[in-house]
Amino acid sequence: MIPESLRKALVGISPYFCFLLAIVTLGPLQFGFHLAELNAPQDVITCRRKDIAAPSWSATSLLAPSTAHHSLPDCIPMSEARFATVSSVYTIGGLIGALAAGPFCSHNGRRPAMAVASFIFLVGSLVETFSASVAVLAVGRVLNGLSAGASTVIVPLYISEVAPPASRGFFGAFTQITVNVGILFVQTLGFFLSHDSAWRFILGTGIIIALINLVGMWGVAESPAWLVTYKGQSVRAHFILQRIRGAGVSIADEVAAWPPSGLQHGFSSQHDGINSTGVASTVPAEEQALLVPPVNEEGVYVIAPPSPRPFVPSVPSPSLLSVGFFKVVTDAHYRPAIIAVIGIMFAQQVCGINSVIMYSVSLLNGMLPLNSALLTIIISAVNLVTTMLCAPLPDRLGRKTCLLVSVVGQGMSSLALAFSIVFGVKILSAFSVLTFVAFFAVGLGPVPFILASELVGQEAVGATQSWALGANYIATFLVAQFFPMVNSALNARLGGAGWVYFLFAGCAALSTVFFWIYVPETKGKKDADEVWGRTTRLD
Repeated sequence: MIPESLRKALVGISPYFCFLLAIVTLGPLQFGFHLAELNAPQDVITCRRKDIAAPSWSATSLLAPSTAHHSLPDCIPMSEARFATVSSVYTIGGLIGALAAGPFCSHNGRRPAMAVASFIFLVGSLVETFSASVAVLAVGRVLNGLSAGASTVIVPLYISEVAPPASRGFFGAFTQITVNVGILFVQTLGFFLSHDSAWRFILGTGIIIALINLVGMWGVAESPAWLVTYKGQSVRAHFILQRIRGAGVSIADEVAAWPPSGLQHGFSSQHDGINSTGVASTVPAEEQALLVPPVNEEGVYVIAPPSPRPFVPSVPSPSLLSVGFFKVVTDAHYRPAIIAVIGIMFAQQVCGINSVIMYSVSLLNGMLPLNSALLTIIISAVNLVTTMLCAPLPDRLGRKTCLLVSVVGQGMSSLALAFSIVFGVKILSAFSVLTFVAFFAVGLGPVPFILASELVGQEAVGATQSWALGANYIATFLVAQFFPMVNSALNARLGGAGWVYFLFAGCAALSTVFFWIYVPETKGKKDADEVWGRTTRLD
């Protein structure tokens, strides 16, 4: 007997929805994979070491003979500054992809945008795997960054539009969960394959993931909300939503929350009324029947594949379809949301998480009681498990509460890590690194991806996501590019190591104040106007 609470939670979660979730989240998975792919093999790729002391019983001994005879070099000599640039150009590609993804997916649809991102992931992984110079490796990183940036805009948006309304916070966390799966996967590969030229197998694994993602996109349906809002295709949207929810599940409440499709396609409010189904009242009754499927006694739409031609208004008004990238900043109605999401995304990075994700093997080498590559796998596993366990918290405790708990905990962990490294307390250092990552997973990891689609209306979601991820990638670039230099400079100036984590603790303190003042709670709010306490549109 299934408990009533569990039964309600499973409503609308069909096998097809699970398939969609599995395929589209391969995009964020690849974001995490490529973000951390150079961490473990850093010293091997840059010719500083032949291996990272992987155990002799590992798969490395089996792969070594197959990598001994080829025309590609075993390593690519580069300085610390050059390696930092190769690492950070990934975020430049991400910034471009994030900024371009919003307008592209608004005008062309979520599905085509995700398919293009999958293809670019494939090309980027091929270029990286067979690179023989710093420049070629950097080009591959930029290409993968383009797709990573696009994926982190489009996929959370798509999930928020196809997930059951009561579980959107939970499924929204899957973006960060799969990012962490990608990080853990590539860190594990790095532990075993960071020797000689076997590091190319790490990068080559990205080719396989991209192929699976690209092929799987053939079975992914377009977002019903996008079809209604931007195309006015009510019949197709109803059909797809019913398929996603399952044959016996009512979608009447969800459909009622959709914007009136007639208004989005140029109906004048002075001449064409909009009825409760979202269809212009001047449309003949027989054509309204084509736009809105019949409902049975249980409130479930009865849909057959439509053969008659659906009604298409003849006077389109593209300006009503979406709010543009710059308009969303200049409009006072949306500006508070943009300030909030940009601040959240900056905080996610400047509190220091990528100092561990991207540089932990070299950074922590010799400082902690475990092999740094092995510790990195443990860190990634803690990050993944904590993110999964905390996935229900945004829906239970609220988005803002999770953010505050996360940033305070991460700030305290940064302080503990700084003091423990400075004074050489290795056990405390290891524990502090784990709590540092665990607190990130409570809120700073998953919540920003959820909030960006909840603080504005559907018409501005694409542009808002682009601003949010643009800010995120700028902050990621700053950390990726300058963290090694700042860390080295502080260590040389002050003596010893660990001083940079005092800076991260200060950033966490500032972020706490920002969250308290500028970030509203979205839990339990039906739309953006309720989130911001508005009753009418401000013009």
